[in-house]
Amino acid sequence: MKKEVPCTALDKAIRFILEHHGVIRTGVAIQAGIHPRIIYQLRDSGKLEQLTRGVYRLAENGSSSNPDLVAVAVKIPRAVVCLVSALAFHEITTQIPHRISISLPAGSKAPILDFPPIQAHKFSRVSYSAGIEEHQLDGVSIKIYSPEKTIADCFKFRNKIGMDIVLEALKLYRNRFKIDYNKLLEYGEICRVKKVMLPYLEAGL
Repeated sequence: MKKEVPCTALDKAIRFILEHHGVIRTGVAIQAGIHPRIIYQLRDSGKLEQLTRGVYRLAENGSSSNPDLVAVAVKIPRAVVCLVSALAFHEITTQIPHRISISLPAGSKAPILDFPPIQAHKFSRVSYSAGIEEHQLDGVSIKIYSPEKTIADCFKFRNKIGMDIVLEALKLYRNRFKIDYNKLLEYGEICRVKKVMLPYLEAGL
């Protein structure tokens, strides 16, 4: 009778990481009985790629489409990608964000992340929870505001991000998506910028 080949600690670790869609936090691995030196050995051998401190992904899964968003989602599960970062995800801006903009509910503790650089914004409970979409990147669920909610948010933060970016986003949104005036106005109401948005929306009718 043929003997089974014993499963090494490295094999067990890789199997566990695969069960977590190829992305793992060191703390979760340790709780599962994987010794930190196994993680470091996999990293040093090139089998694991470090996304940020304490977050790794299997290199065999190919290049990550957006490792920064994956790292933020794993480290800060409540974060929702917003403003220019969300515009970039939806491809309705020509801007290249140098920081990941995220929203958190008002009253949340300020997150600490070594990398990637983030800019956290505190949204009211209603505004925070409105218009959230979940997208799968590298097996990780990423919370991102819908294009309509993002545009409303950008109108609200127009003095910080620049009105030129807001208007460009609205123009690209019209070209890329089937414009949904009801949703835009609904989120404009939530963000208290409906009156500001109306003239720009009516100009495109």
